[in-house]
Amino acid sequence: MSVSTPGKLVIISGPSGVGKSTVVKDLLKRFCGLLRMSISATTREARAGEKEGVDYHFLSDEEFTRRRDAGDFLECTEVFGTGHWYGTLWSEVRPSLAAGKWVVLEVDVIGAQDVLAQYADAITIFIRPEEFQELESRLRSRGTEEEEVIQRRLSFAQGELQHADEYEYQVINETVLDAVDNISQILKNRGLPND
Repeated sequence: MSVSTPGKLVIISGPSGVGKSTVVKDLLKRFCGLLRMSISATTREARAGEKEGVDYHFLSDEEFTRRRDAGDFLECTEVFGTGHWYGTLWSEVRPSLAAGKWVVLEVDVIGAQDVLAQYADAITIFIRPEEFQELESRLRSRGTEEEEVIQRRLSFAQGELQHADEYEYQVINETVLDAVDNISQILKNRGLPND
C-alpha cells in the first residue's frame, strides 16, 4: 500500500450486546496488518483481563476532561447514564490514515455522527441482531452489569436500531463467521487489498 494514498476510516456501530467487539477482533485477524483498530479512551475502570493501550486507554475523569478541553478527541460522549466517558483520540486516527492504513472505529450512533462530520467519506457499517431479544440474552450472559444498567443499555439499543438506515451497510450478526465474511466483502469492494 502506497504511503502517498491515505487510508480509509471504517465506522462500525451496533447496539450493546450485538457482538461488535467479537466481530471486529475476528475482522482484524483476517486482515492482519491492513486494518488497524482505533483504541478508545474511557474513564471507567478496567475489567478483569483488560490491558491499558490494548483494550482501552484508561484515563481518570480529570485527564479525560483535560484532553477533551484541549481538543484531543475526534469524538467523545458519556454513555448509558453511568457517568463514564468514552472517546476516540485523534492520535489513534490521524497517523495511521496518513500512513495509508485503514482504521476501524467501534463507536455508537452519536459517535458515528460526530466522526462523519469530520470524515464524510468514512465507510459506515451497522451490525444488528436477527431478533431484538438476542441483545437482552447476550447482555445478561455477560454478568458484568447491574439490572439498572442492562435496562438502560436495552433502551439505548432500541434508539440506536432506529438509526441503522443512516449507515451505508447493515450486517446481521447471526453468526460471527457470517458477519465477518459479509464485512470483509464490503471492505474488499471498497478497495481494501486482499493481501
